[in-house]
Parts: sequence; C-alpha cells; structure tokens
Amino acid sequence: MESVWDYPRPPRLEPTAKRLTVELGGVVVADTTRAHRVLETSHPPIYYIPPDDILDGALQRSGGRGSMCEWKGAATYYDVIVGDKRVERAAWTYLSPTLAFAAIRDAVAFYPELMDSCTVDGEVVAPQPGSFYGGWITSDLVGPSKGEPGTAGW
Repeated sequence: MESVWDYPRPPRLEPTAKRLTVELGGVVVADTTRAHRVLETSHPPIYYIPPDDILDGALQRSGGRGSMCEWKGAATYYDVIVGDKRVERAAWTYLSPTLAFAAIRDAVAFYPELMDSCTVDGEVVAPQPGSFYGGWITSDLVGPSKGEPGTAGW
C-alpha cells in the first residue's frame, strides 16, 4: 500500500513502467509503459503520458486560460476528441516545465473523471475528488486525498 501522506512536498517526479491506458468513446486514446508520475503530499499520483503513445488527432489545444503550478510551471490544456465526441479541457501538458520536471515536457496528463476509462496495469482508476485535481486512485493507495470534502484548506 502507498499512502498519499508519504509523498513529498515539493513533489517528486519518477518514471513508471506500469501500463497505462485512457479510453474515450470506445477508442484507446493513450496506451503506454513509458509514463512518469508526479507524487505530491495528499494527492494521488498524476500520470504523464509521452505524446508518441497518444492517438494521433485525439488532442486539440483548448481555448481559454492555462494554469500555473508553483512546481512545474505553466500548464496548457487540451480537448480530447474521438470521432464526434469532444471533451473540453480534459487533458493538460507543460510545454516549458521547470528544470526539475523537464522529463514531462510535452507529456500529457488526463482527467480520469472526464474519460470513459483510465487504467493502471489493467485496474480501472477512480478519479481524485474535486474537479480541479487529476490524480488517479488505485486500490493500493490510501488517503484521505486533497479534494475530498473539507480539504480545501490543506
């Protein structure tokens, strides 16, 4: 078991060889064993998938503002598109991350709550509570996690 309370702050970036998949509209949008995960105190892991392991044409840069992470830098958002299905601002990337997070430049993270399915080694993940967060919760993870009711002040 991993506890989100054992993760560091500032967050740590580490590679993972676990198989990750993302599905939308019955189509596999992403499939990789070459991702990185970001581990931050009180948050489930956020997985960043290399662009070469994402279905061509599935991402389109979103309109509107990005966001700023004090650790990783400025985020750029993507709409995820499969056939006639479009989910706005369902994924994000760091085009120019800070030096500590250079390994995830251009890699893409997906909000699991906005996809039909996200898996880690075949296990369907639960989304991190709270619409702002994009962590992937698996059965080997214990919390509580940021985003649950009453955690806004953490």
